[in-house]
Parts: sequence; C-alpha cells; structure tokens
Amino acid sequence: MTAEVVRALLAEVCGSQDLRRLMADGGTYDEKRWAKLGELGLAGVLVPEECGGLGLSAADFVQVAEACGYHCLPEPLVENVGIAIPLLAAFADRPGVASDLERALSGEIAVAVSHPVNPFVPNADTASVALVSRHDGLHLVALSREMLTMQPSADPFRRLHSLAFAPEAATRLASPEEAFGPLRQALDRGALFTAAQLLGMAQACVDLSVAYAKERQQFGRPIGSYQAIKHHLATVQVKIEFARPVLYAAAAEMSHDDLHSRARVSQAKLAAAEAAELAAHTAIQVHGAMGYSWEVDVHLYLKRIVALTQAWGIPSFHRERVAARVFHAPLGPEHTFAREAGRG
Repeated sequence: MTAEVVRALLAEVCGSQDLRRLMADGGTYDEKRWAKLGELGLAGVLVPEECGGLGLSAADFVQVAEACGYHCLPEPLVENVGIAIPLLAAFADRPGVASDLERALSGEIAVAVSHPVNPFVPNADTASVALVSRHDGLHLVALSREMLTMQPSADPFRRLHSLAFAPEAATRLASPEEAFGPLRQALDRGALFTAAQLLGMAQACVDLSVAYAKERQQFGRPIGSYQAIKHHLATVQVKIEFARPVLYAAAAEMSHDDLHSRARVSQAKLAAAEAAELAAHTAIQVHGAMGYSWEVDVHLYLKRIVALTQAWGIPSFHRERVAARVFHAPLGPEHTFAREAGRG
C-alpha cells in the first residue's frame, strides 16, 4: 500500500516534464516534491522502533525503491531513507547522534554516506551531515560547501562529490571494528535498493517503448505490430520477470546478514543491472534515430542506469560475492532452500 501511494505521488509530481524543467534550470532537487515525499513519513521506515522509527524491513521498502527508479526520481529518497538514516540509527547511542537522527527522521535534514565501496559521495550537496568511513573508523561530519569537490557523473541528476575534512576525536563515531558490521549492512542495503531502482527503470524503458511502438507508424501500420519489435520487447520483459523474484528473495533474506544473504543481494544487483542495460539499449533501438535524441525520455533512464550499475559495488565486486557463496558453501537441489530445512 505504501508503494502504491509513492507510485501515485510520483506519477503526479515526477513526470518527464518535471525532470526536463529541473534540468533546464540546472537543478537536481525540487523542494516541493521533496516536501511531499517527506509528508509520507518514510524517513524512519527502516529505523528500529526504539530509535523512533517504524522498525520495518528491506522487504517493506524494496517496492518503494523500485517506484523511485520507475519515475527516475532525482531526489535522494532511496539513499537517504534506505541507506543513510538506518546507518545513522545504528549509532543512536553515541554522543551527538540523537539530535541529527531526530532531525533526519522529521525530514528536516538529509544524510549522506561516504562508503569505501563508492569512490565518491552522491547527493552530498543536498545533505546537512555525512557519515564518512576512514581508516580510523566512522565519522559523523557536518557538511559545508568548502568540503565538497564536484566530480563527473554520467547522470546529471546524480551529483557526485569528493569530501575533504580533517578527522577529529569529536567526529569519530566508531572504531573500524565497531563500524565494520553496520557498514557491511549499509552496503547490502545500498546494493539491494539500487537493484530495485534499476529494475524499476528497466520496466519504465519497456513501457516507454511499448507506448511509442503503438503510436509510431511505418508502411501504414504501427511498428509494434511487427514481430521484430515484439520479440525485442518480449526478451526484455522476460529478463525483468526473471530478475524481480531474485530481487524480492534478496530483500526477504537480507536480515540474516550472512554469506547466503550477501550472495542473494549481489545476484539481485547483477540481474537487475543486466535487465536495465538491455531495456535501455532496446528502447533506443525501438525508437530508432529518435532514441538518440534529446527529445525522447530514454536518455534520462540510460544515464541513470549507467550511473547506478557502478554504484554500491561494480559488477565484478558482486560476481566475487556470488562466487564466494558458490565455492565455499554446499550446492545442489537439497541446499536450494537451506534455511527452510534448518541448515542455516
């Protein structure tokens, strides 16, 4: 139901005309849209109840992330709600965290994350504080413009920054050992919800192509009536339908935080990225020469797909995590549903 509410709101306030207007102004952030999203009360969905949140799980949020991908949402709802705030809440008992967590849960501020798996920090220019991983542990830093250096990004709506600050005892939240578990969980959430966005964008590319194929005519017939177009789009849709249960299974298993659950998350990221890449390329092909033009919305999705495929672990990183499961744990049909059989 929450996902349906998010879908309906984004359909109203995050259409291609809204994105193009924002892009024409050189912006990446619509305050009115962000405020409306904040009114849905999503900020604490993955935060434990004892910390002021709703205490829900990744399985409860994954469809929201998918909806954000489908509508190519520029604002960092997924990064803030799905990754940064839960990581901040993991250290709610540390001095100075409670006030920032309360402000984040109320929607007053956004939180950014500098994680070792990502070379740059996304959306740092719209955040007030950042959780920054360094060799000496995890730091909570109040952000200022002087700290940020803009870096190239494939997606104009997803600004990347390098972050320069002087680590101090006052900013240090946790030692490397204390931060290891929460950072690993943040990585899994980042990869999972990025996969959900990619899957949403893949479906959007198919829907854009289907609508165009019904309208565009050649030789007196809609191009969608030709088998070549049908087969291309059907191939993509099959890819999406095979990736979706992988994504949902990973969301359901993620709380186990073990070798199996991490492999499931990585498999979901790989499957969703492959589906999204194929969907974007097929959409361009279906649109023909128009697919390469600025006027068609496919480029908005293609740029985001390129950016997110490299975020929260590049493909080779996730293949290595899947390989760790394949080579270091039992295989075979009797192990497919190992947890249900009580084998861990």
